[in-house]
Amino acid sequence: MIRENIEKVEKRISQACREAGRSREEVTLIAVSKTKPVSMLKEAYDWGCRDFGENKVQELTEKYEVLPKDIRWHMIGHLQRNKVKYIVGKVFLIHSVDSLRLAEEISKESVKKKVTTQILIEVNAAGEQSKFGIRDTEEVIRLVEQAGSLPGIAVRGLMTVAPYVESGEENRQYFQALKQLSVDIMRKNIDNVNMDVLSMGMTGDYEVAVSEGAGYVRVGTGIFGERDYGSPAGEK
Repeated sequence: MIRENIEKVEKRISQACREAGRSREEVTLIAVSKTKPVSMLKEAYDWGCRDFGENKVQELTEKYEVLPKDIRWHMIGHLQRNKVKYIVGKVFLIHSVDSLRLAEEISKESVKKKVTTQILIEVNAAGEQSKFGIRDTEEVIRLVEQAGSLPGIAVRGLMTVAPYVESGEENRQYFQALKQLSVDIMRKNIDNVNMDVLSMGMTGDYEVAVSEGAGYVRVGTGIFGERDYGSPAGEK
């Protein structure tokens, strides 16, 4: 099942890239493996997945220890400051930085471990009360500037979690807004800041996200199957 799902997702990403006049190499597929057992991750790995996204630090670190070391781990869930020390040096990219205090903690641990941690600033593009991320544009720009000045951190771009909708087209406006915000920030030429990464789009809307410039799409259900509420290993 996983093989067929990956092939289907890859085909749809490739088609979306063609229609948008983009190269397939511009888009990285992140297999969102939160709550999924190691056996399923191994299957996805065997069929070519090298980027995996986790929501919880403990789950990420446990899988990190037992899975191949060429996997690029992405922290995509809300990150508490007291958990930062467990993932710095292990994650390829932290997608969910939404405060200066969190960025400072990542900086402190990165300096201590003599690594540079790549981060994205999380933007709440739709302004949903139930979700993390920064809603105010000026506040986003301010955090980008502040985080960019910290040692041990490289600001690579922006991330958003769009609303759950019936049709991916409904989220196009939020993907367009995130893209425009990244362009506006890039024009400011802030030191130690790049806006070459947009992490946006999930199972229900990743093709629309690709058409609007996504560099990373985060697909869980589309690869690992529907949520299983009856099993502890099911996706929540």
